[in-house]
Amino acid sequence: MRCSHCGICCENTEMMLSNADVERLEKAGYTRQKFMRYDNHGFARLRNCHGFCVFYDVVKCRCLIYEHRPLGCRIYPVIYSEQAGIVVDDLCPMKNTVSEMELKRKGKKVVELLQRMDNEATSRSAR
Repeated sequence: MRCSHCGICCENTEMMLSNADVERLEKAGYTRQKFMRYDNHGFARLRNCHGFCVFYDVVKCRCLIYEHRPLGCRIYPVIYSEQAGIVVDDLCPMKNTVSEMELKRKGKKVVELLQRMDNEATSRSAR
């Protein structure tokens, strides 16, 4: 896929974070309080600041943590839709550059990631 760096995927993000994502960002020097929040279902999510992901530089139109970004961000624009299953997000203006092979490969990662995060949220709520 080719990215246009439009920032649409970083706007009002609801990006979920796995434990591995959180650990990777902490190792890069960021504190959880800066980048993470829990939703009502116990899932860790990226914080927003002024309508964008806390790590998105709106002036330079780029991710400040690109090498350390969450797996969900790496997989995007391939997402899971409750209505349609694994799809390419219609919000992405470059959605037509995702090949069928990439859709299958990233789709498999989406399913694995969602299962992992569901298990992590369940174990958090059991504590």
